[in-house]
Amino acid sequence: MAQAMRPEPGHSLFATDGKPHPLQDTLMVVTLVLGAVSFITAQFHSLYLLSSWTGLIGILVGGYGQFISATTRERFLLIIGLGLAGVGFYLGMAHGGLFNGVIN
Repeated sequence: MAQAMRPEPGHSLFATDGKPHPLQDTLMVVTLVLGAVSFITAQFHSLYLLSSWTGLIGILVGGYGQFISATTRERFLLIIGLGLAGVGFYLGMAHGGLFNGVIN
């Protein structure tokens, strides 16, 4: 049964159905990166513009990724990215919002 655990060449680590999912994997990675950036920058009050915008974009990308995801692993990591993006977005909104520093 050891051969059942070996991934086939050219297949994604996250594709448990044995088929490649390049779009879903890309959306998953983008959501995780945007969520992490949004969450980390939300910890600094002066970076509220970056945290709110990356959080909003991360929520939108992650929502679309959830809509077209094919495997449980993709959905699991998308939910983590969406959670990080949501927290970063809401903290960024609480610290100043999307347009507070742009419009004077």
